[in-house]
Formats: sequence, C-alpha cells, structure tokens
Amino acid sequence: MALMQMVPVTVEEGKIALGVEVKLPKTTLLAVATDKGYIMCGALDVGLLNDQLADRRIIAGRAVGVRTLEQLLAAPLESVTHEAKALGIEPGMSGRDALKRMF
Repeated sequence: MALMQMVPVTVEEGKIALGVEVKLPKTTLLAVATDKGYIMCGALDVGLLNDQLADRRIIAGRAVGVRTLEQLLAAPLESVTHEAKALGIEPGMSGRDALKRMF
C-alpha cells in the first residue's frame, strides 16, 4: 500500500487540479490543490490561516468526515478562509464548486 499518492483530479473540462492523499496511522490526509488555492480534509486549521497566517492570504476550504478524494470533492465545505470568501467560496459549497473558483 502506498503511503502517499499524488493524482490528477479533473474538476471540470479542461481544469485539472492535483490530488494528494497521505496515509498515516489511523487517519488519511486529503487535499486537492490548484495554483490559486486548495481544499482539504478536517485536519486543516482555517482559524490558523485566517489569524496567524493572514498575511499569506491563503485561499482554502475545509471539509470534515471525508475519507477519499472523491468524497472531498463532493462534500460541503465546513469552513473557508477569508480569502476564499473574497472569491465567492462559502461554507456549504461543494469542494468541486469551490475548486472551480480557484482556477
């Protein structure tokens, strides 16, 4: 079993993001990234990005309870950074729809 996997993820026609899956003991870290931003599993600390790292202006969203990249794309985002909100990305939006705004 691979501990880490990087795969192309088709967000929509002509828009390919990078999916990353890292298998750790008792958990799997999931992320899908574009050149502009990313969505991630529940391990993402949106509060940290908004507060201590605000100067970096990170565009990101967090989905909880996901175990695969496909689930991450389909799940509603639980929280998003201030910079993501500026792009029209809102909590409740699917990961796939959020990524469409990150191209």
